Amino acid sequence: MKTTLQFTLAIALISLGLSVSAQTRYLDDVFPAATVTSNITFATNISILPLLQQLPPGPANLKCDIYEPTGDSVTNRPVIILIHTGTFLPAIANGQPTGSKTDLSIVEQCTRWAKKGYVAIAMENRLGWNPTSPDQDVRTSTLLQAAYRGIQDAKAMVRYIRMTEDNGNPYGINPDKIVLGGQGTGGYLSLGYATLNDPAVELMLPKFINFSNPAAPSPYVYPPFFGNPDGTDSTYLPDFASPTGQTELWNIPNNPSYSNDVNMVFNLGGALADISWLEAGEVPMVSFHCENDPNAPIDTGDVVEPVNNDFVIEVMGSRTAQIYANQYLNNDAFALAGISDAFTTAANVNNGGLEGLYIFKTPAPSAGTNAYGQTYTEEGAPWDWWDNASYEAIAQAYNAGSGAPAGYFAADAITGNPDMSAVKGNAYLDTVHGYLNPRMYEVLDLANNIAIINSVDEKINNSTNIYPNPANNFLNIVSLKSGISSVEIYNLNGQLVLKKEINNNQQTINIRSLESGIYIVDILSENTSVKRKLIIE
Repeated sequence: MKTTLQFTLAIALISLGLSVSAQTRYLDDVFPAATVTSNITFATNISILPLLQQLPPGPANLKCDIYEPTGDSVTNRPVIILIHTGTFLPAIANGQPTGSKTDLSIVEQCTRWAKKGYVAIAMENRLGWNPTSPDQDVRTSTLLQAAYRGIQDAKAMVRYIRMTEDNGNPYGINPDKIVLGGQGTGGYLSLGYATLNDPAVELMLPKFINFSNPAAPSPYVYPPFFGNPDGTDSTYLPDFASPTGQTELWNIPNNPSYSNDVNMVFNLGGALADISWLEAGEVPMVSFHCENDPNAPIDTGDVVEPVNNDFVIEVMGSRTAQIYANQYLNNDAFALAGISDAFTTAANVNNGGLEGLYIFKTPAPSAGTNAYGQTYTEEGAPWDWWDNASYEAIAQAYNAGSGAPAGYFAADAITGNPDMSAVKGNAYLDTVHGYLNPRMYEVLDLANNIAIINSVDEKINNSTNIYPNPANNFLNIVSLKSGISSVEIYNLNGQLVLKKEINNNQQTINIRSLESGIYIVDILSENTSVKRKLIIE
């Protein structure tokens, strides 16, 4: 009876595993975890951040973290690149607990995509601008220049990942299927990335020109000094425009021979510098926005600096951008796909049926002030969360001498997200991914991608065998269509009990160390993996 019960349990567990693996790659979690390679240098370029410490600008390495599906052997995986928020200043220095590639919301999203079979990348970009200058031209110019550098950095990231595909493809990417997205400030960059194509026209609009000297108006962003929008040329800032008074190298090209094209962009709480940038024929875009976001207007509105609420520049938010993207038929790849799931139905309640836009209706802020006299604001990023106790400690140290009472910075951090928590943030991300992922699936034609993967898998699966089975002392493994790189044997608790590195089409393995029972044999090759049930007597 005991043997029969054990066998029944084994069959149930194996069946459960098969049902999980039968889920749709790229839409469902088909892998148990993400494997992360951290702090990879993808580019080097000139940073002005040292100016905050009265130091001259200089070269800085830009880093990214790459998330891959744990245990996946597919080598042509689509890529999602995600840019963090932070108002182009470091976390804490920006008065916020968020602003890095390791923000909890960024880590969670990249992990989710890796579990679905994507390669996900959390990237950083160059920081630095002058938000508190009393001169509006300084505020506007430095913010636009920071955004311009961020777009160049994102394009360098795309070129870097394409370069790796030509150099052994260590991350198993498909260079023809790349999506770029961002949160908050990163959302501004993703929309700018997709639409800034003609700087000779688009950067010469009156709103981007400094008229403080009417006799000699000058653009806030001048590509011959700052580099082209792709960042693929070497440029120098002349002495009369340099903060050091000396001619300075101002843009360093990174992997300039590679394309920085992407298939699609998305944004969470970002905006577009000007609607004239958006034209027919540009890549599809999806946007998420809190309707009353105080930092990025959902329609046309002003961006103000966060300290004194002084005007910086007028922008066009997610609803405006999506209206035009749909009118130009840019979103037809998913707009005509007939997506009618629960997330689409929910989105249509608030977006008037406008495809590609999810509007969050957040609760009105509490009236009055908190114990420190701070005013509550509308929510703009309810998908974010952080360790508020740690933030308070770090912010107190950073602002030493300010006289701020204990608890001041933690209280201030949640004035725009009063019930901030991991549970709340993940609930919002459930909606973001529920709405976004099917649309990426359509734009990237991932159903066809899966068919190609499955075709390869089927051929390898049909030519792979183990014998004898049941076995006791030795197990023979053969794969006629693909060389075997390694064999892993797991017990029914999911524990790895034996691993053998192989470089052949067939191998005999000594299994005397394994106890009698039922095991799963995972036969890995360069292209895929094949699982077989093994009984050891």
